Amino acid sequence: MQGRTNTILFPLAVLGLMALITLWIDRTVQPPEPRIDGATRHDPDYILNNFVTTKTDATGSISHILKASEMRHYPDDDTTELENPHFTQFGVGRPATTIEGKRGYVSSDGAVVEFRDNVRVVRPAFGDRPEMTLTTEYLRVEPDREVASTDQPVVITQGPKSVVRAVGMVYDKKNQTIQLNKRVRSHYERPPAKRASSKPRASAKPVASRTSKQTSGNSKNAKQPTKTQ
Repeated sequence: MQGRTNTILFPLAVLGLMALITLWIDRTVQPPEPRIDGATRHDPDYILNNFVTTKTDATGSISHILKASEMRHYPDDDTTELENPHFTQFGVGRPATTIEGKRGYVSSDGAVVEFRDNVRVVRPAFGDRPEMTLTTEYLRVEPDREVASTDQPVVITQGPKSVVRAVGMVYDKKNQTIQLNKRVRSHYERPPAKRASSKPRASAKPVASRTSKQTSGNSKNAKQPTKTQ
């Protein structure tokens, strides 16, 4: 009787063990259940309209201002997307540089700001340097380093007569330098030379000599000196 009981229990134990193994395998290969708090989806957790943020340096002076018509923050990667971003960067002894585009992106630590679609950079004239404008479709800006770069075509205009086209660029605002990478073409028109005035000079009125004055002062009726013998 005892042997018969053991014979029955052994297959049941094996079946139970196999069921546990099957359940473990099933849980292992199945993907985790999706979270319902949105942490794993790229969905914004908040949206702000007419967004403005300002950063100051160690002295308390404003270093840059970032504005946008709409700002969306994403918690899954802690990034920020901007609509119609407008960035202004200030510097000591230099005019403020402005950057604007249709769309923008800010990294989680704020070290990188990207501008996309119809990007335009304007640096006002100062000293003996004319105004500079730069247009492109993509621009990566590192505000703390005051460096802007792109791998896309750029058009740089300085004053009314100088135009440079290239593909790829690095602009260092702090050192006021621009590095152009490839396919560089430039067009420069010299300003017209100043022409001498075509208006004839007025002739100077002749001035009579002292002798002529004395002569002209003698009238016809003046008494002539008598000739002595």
